[in-house]
Amino acid sequence: MISFKPTEEQAVVREALHDFADQVIRPAARECDEASAIPGELLDQTWELGLVSTSIPEAYGGAGEDRSPITNAIVAEELAWGDATVATAALAPAAFANAILDQGTDEQRQELLPLFCGEKFHAASLAWVEPDATFEPLLPRTIAEPKGAGFALSGAKSFVPFGDTASHFLVVARNNGGHDAFIVPRDAEGLTISEPEKNLGLRALPTATLELERVELPASARLGGDGSDIRRLLNHSRAALAAVMTGLSRAVVEYAIPYAKDRRAFDQAIAQKQGIAFKLSDMHIETDSMRWLTWKAASQLEQGADALQFAHHARAYAAKQCMFVADEGVQVLGGHGFIREHPVEMWYRNARTLGVLEGTVGL
Repeated sequence: MISFKPTEEQAVVREALHDFADQVIRPAARECDEASAIPGELLDQTWELGLVSTSIPEAYGGAGEDRSPITNAIVAEELAWGDATVATAALAPAAFANAILDQGTDEQRQELLPLFCGEKFHAASLAWVEPDATFEPLLPRTIAEPKGAGFALSGAKSFVPFGDTASHFLVVARNNGGHDAFIVPRDAEGLTISEPEKNLGLRALPTATLELERVELPASARLGGDGSDIRRLLNHSRAALAAVMTGLSRAVVEYAIPYAKDRRAFDQAIAQKQGIAFKLSDMHIETDSMRWLTWKAASQLEQGADALQFAHHARAYAAKQCMFVADEGVQVLGGHGFIREHPVEMWYRNARTLGVLEGTVGL
């Protein structure tokens, strides 16, 4: 029998993260959006949750606990229920650190993993998205050419989280007909980091474009030494993004329902009107569907199975339906859906931005 009920431990984690999102993240979300910045204190508070360090082995300074993609999907949903921007920021270093943990060499783990076990937030990012309308995650235009005993990287990456402060970037590039990931320190010669990008949504998340002009790297900068499984990185990122979009969608639903019950028109709550009731029902159905697809992808990852199809389905479905839910949320609120007094317009912008991302966060 298939059970969709979280374990007792997962239920405890979900409750704790929901409380954190409710009491810490959500009250700060609007101010972060207006200021286009997340305070360092808030990032440090999310860091104290152990989202990255918990699964890092004790030998590198972490807690050494087993990593569960399903539990992490639950965590990502709760954080995004509080605010998708803060959730994306909190999870961005995990995309880098987990890649090193899962596929890095011993030397790469010894050098980099301790960075994520301190008391303060440490920024490092997976650089995957490219500034091209026809961008395909598994067919990057950024290339890695053999150069002596190492490689020379050329190309561009956009929407890279924490481009302004990240110590390292994990850059995905084509290599001899295949693809690899390369660890690029921010001070690498030939790497140019743009000013912070101005985006429609996730405005508080600092992102930048990386220009790589024959950035020379030693062979030791290649993730895994002899190469890595890029599809595995993509699967973890897609499942995480689907979880974030699920959390955002749930936030919209849980805000729109009480609003529709309280808002009256012609001596009747608008929730009792068929047109509104059907909208709320469809929003609820789509949010639950996103969650089941996300958990299916996370389950495949947890079992070590090939999750490419399931992760793709989860992200693609969530990208479409999260936008649908956010749009319907604006419609339910009517004119109030467009003003900053209510968070739905911010969630709408965040939904649109999340739907075009790849390789930003990780489980």
